Amino acid sequence: MTQDDPSPKRRKRKPADGRPAAGRKAGGKAKAPIKVDPALPPEIILEGLRVSAGIAIGEAHLVEIGVVNVPDYEVPANAVTAEQERFAAALAKSERQLRKLKRKSTELHGAAAEELEFLLEAHLQMLSGSRVVRGVERRIQERQNAEAAVQAEINAVAHEFEQLNDPYLSARAKDVREVGDRLLRNLTKTPFEAFKHLPDGAIVIAEELTPADTALFDPKRIQGFATELGGAESHTAIMARSLALPAVLGLAGLTKSLKTGDTVIVDGTAGRLYINPTPARLDELHRRQLEIEKGDRQLARLKKVPAITRDGQRIGMLVNLEMPRELDMALKSGAEGVGLLRSEFLFMNRVDLPSEDEQAEAYRAIVEGMAGRPVTIRTLDVGGDKLAPSLRERLGDTANPALGLRAIRLGLQERGLLETQIAAILRASAFGEVRILLPMISSLSEVRQVRDVVTLVAKRLKRRGVKLPDPLPPIGIMIEVPGAALAADALTQVADFFAIGSNDLTQYTLAIDRGEEQVAHLYNPLHPAVLRLIQFATEAALRARIPVSVCGEIAGDPKYVPLLLGLGIQDLSMAPVNLPRVKQRIRNIDYLAATRCARLIMDQWDAGRIAMMLDDFNALAI
Repeated sequence: MTQDDPSPKRRKRKPADGRPAAGRKAGGKAKAPIKVDPALPPEIILEGLRVSAGIAIGEAHLVEIGVVNVPDYEVPANAVTAEQERFAAALAKSERQLRKLKRKSTELHGAAAEELEFLLEAHLQMLSGSRVVRGVERRIQERQNAEAAVQAEINAVAHEFEQLNDPYLSARAKDVREVGDRLLRNLTKTPFEAFKHLPDGAIVIAEELTPADTALFDPKRIQGFATELGGAESHTAIMARSLALPAVLGLAGLTKSLKTGDTVIVDGTAGRLYINPTPARLDELHRRQLEIEKGDRQLARLKKVPAITRDGQRIGMLVNLEMPRELDMALKSGAEGVGLLRSEFLFMNRVDLPSEDEQAEAYRAIVEGMAGRPVTIRTLDVGGDKLAPSLRERLGDTANPALGLRAIRLGLQERGLLETQIAAILRASAFGEVRILLPMISSLSEVRQVRDVVTLVAKRLKRRGVKLPDPLPPIGIMIEVPGAALAADALTQVADFFAIGSNDLTQYTLAIDRGEEQVAHLYNPLHPAVLRLIQFATEAALRARIPVSVCGEIAGDPKYVPLLLGLGIQDLSMAPVNLPRVKQRIRNIDYLAATRCARLIMDQWDAGRIAMMLDDFNALAI
């Protein structure tokens, strides 16, 4: 990571009493608002995507995914073509990133938009048959590896610019190095290993953050974050909600609008970022922080109260866990179990694969921590926007990773990987109630193959003298592929339970990349096609008398609760931070009225009409 250092001549923003500019995110104790010197730069307001609710006030820290080590070696003669292709792929990815940023820049106005557009265009030109590209290609042809070739050529070109007497041209050396850094990041795919050096109370500002980056955040130290790229339903956004960090994504011109040390406000509820906020703005947002804290304290009283509708229907309240450190938050929220444990945390930000023992210990800690409550462990689901460095070679590069080798497809191809994880899950199941959940299932054959693996691994463990429960844990499937929803009746014959993943189901049904801010406005779980698939799968499960839950993001949004209950869903799994509000909504609903509302909604074919009907029901039911 590289970090912009504040200029020594720039005045540090501090309150009148000399305390450092810092605030607290929603959920923590809010400090007194920061007092701002009116002589400092004017306030800038950026509009983005609402990702994770809450307000964070503090000091911005602009971070960049940097390349720590650039390898330098001689490429074998028979591997030169492959090395050239690797460079070409990194070049193409860099161009895509810059064009995406250029599209975002059109959302800005005035001189800032024009300056940013010129800058991005200059970067694009350096990637299009320029001297830099030709030089790198020549070095690779001479058998130098791509990373070292990029670094050497960038250094040579930048040095020439720096030697020029013209101040404008010499300043272009920075642009050359920025282009080189982007190429190196895309070539090395180095995971983010920073954040630990940021001061307490920091607000992270970045061009883009992956789920693996976000997994490294410590909510006790980092208050919130904002990025230039990313979608509201991306896995990075889900991580933000799980960590209860206020966040806004898709902010055009973000990294060019501020510098490290600026005071910023992340308003995750409204989807805005305030840079150099006015004293009035600080007071206003501070008051909202206090209101949010008061509401959270009131909701905390519902911890031990069951989620029962006004007419007596009991709803199961489960949580989705991204990482073990969320366990305390889950228990404090009153969770009745874990509806989805995303096991990817064991594979992120590392270059080796976790062993069976390491996985078993991690799962056991969570199972024992839930103290008898059920824990549903999903087998590894990497691919798409969830990257695991240790599996990079097996996943390979593909034009559309969301539709490629990922989730259960990877497990069935790499049997050793799946068998190791199944063994760890079975070992952990001896310490509490465990369920196994299979991601991205699309056929009966896949479930049967996994069942064979479970049987085989269980026999091996018994021969080793490992204690296992009898019967073995139930095996359920994610309904997140339209084909699985449409084949739900058949899948009930091989699955012990269903978990509807509305995030991917919406993405695949509507052919929308949920991590792409350019089409984020088209992502709509209330689309009639999505609702019909949810209804189809739910009714199939109810007919077969197997449990069915929703573990997508709609389960944690109170406005969707009446519709889900009305469709027959009786278990909801969500980020721990959302559980109290959803429980409160359930306790204010009449179940029979929700059922009637759902039936009326399912007769509609217009998403706008459906949203209006649901809003009307929610307004009347409160």
